[in-house]
Amino acid sequence: MKVVPLNDKIVVERLEAETKTAGGIVLPDTAKEKPKQGKVLELGEGKLLDSGKRAVFQVKKGDKVLFTSYAGSEVNVDGKDYLIMTEDDILAVVG
Repeated sequence: MKVVPLNDKIVVERLEAETKTAGGIVLPDTAKEKPKQGKVLELGEGKLLDSGKRAVFQVKKGDKVLFTSYAGSEVNVDGKDYLIMTEDDILAVVG
C-alpha cells in the first residue's frame, strides 16, 4: 500500500537509532532515543495559498532531514512505521 500525503504534508521514514555511543558503548534498546533524522519518501501537493496556487516545497523526495522531537504523527502501514509531518517540523536537510 502506498501512502499519499495531502496538501502540505510530508511522509518521512525515521532512520535507525545509533546502537553505540561515540566512545564505543553499546546501548540497550531501552536507552535509545528515537532518532530525529529521516528520509523524505513522499510529498503532498503543497500548501494552498490565497492566490489559489500551491507553495513549492523546499525539501524533495529522497532528502535526509532533521526534524523536531515531537514532529508529525506516527503511522504504521503494512508493518512499517512512518511519520507524517508538515515542512514546518523539518529543521534542516543533511547533505
